[in-house]
Amino acid sequence: MSKGCLFVISGPSGTGKGTVCKELLANKDNNLFLSVSSTTREKRVGEVDGETYNYVTPEEFKRMIGHGEMLEYAVYSGNYYGTPKKTVEKMLAEGRNVILEIEPQGALKVKGIFPDAVLIFIIPPSMAALKQRLVDRNRETEDQIEKRLAAAKWEMEQAAKYNRIVVNDDLDACVCEIEEILRDNAKKRERVDNLLHEKY
Repeated sequence: MSKGCLFVISGPSGTGKGTVCKELLANKDNNLFLSVSSTTREKRVGEVDGETYNYVTPEEFKRMIGHGEMLEYAVYSGNYYGTPKKTVEKMLAEGRNVILEIEPQGALKVKGIFPDAVLIFIIPPSMAALKQRLVDRNRETEDQIEKRLAAAKWEMEQAAKYNRIVVNDDLDACVCEIEEILRDNAKKRERVDNLLHEKY
């Protein structure tokens, strides 16, 4: 059985990457498994432990780091965020495609461990559109939004290091473009697998 492929999706807060991931996962033909990240931040209203994030204490997170259980991790706004290694490796070994929704810092670490990983960066149609989306969420103060926008500029500078850049101006079009990337990658892997199993 062929191993699954690892896909990483990143993008500034407000680009809609979470919604894009939900749409990708809803299509069972994509054969995708979402790896749920662990975090030390407080759970927000409406979030579900084990689905939105695995919520752990700082002590538990540090223990996981010390035991080599994290594929990648980073500190963002004073909280730890990271990807548990065991589940990702298990799903890939079973032939499932795994998708990670993580920050650029973590994405580039993952690429170092899994060179075949496909990194996809989602960008907004404009900075003005991004700001409006953050305002419309009505979750943060004006100062917090400005900090998000400053962070977004740094994150978008990292986009050139990704395999593909996709604009999320229209959700359906964005999802279709990423699904095409998934299919294209599957075809390439199938060709390689067929060559490897040929007798000579």
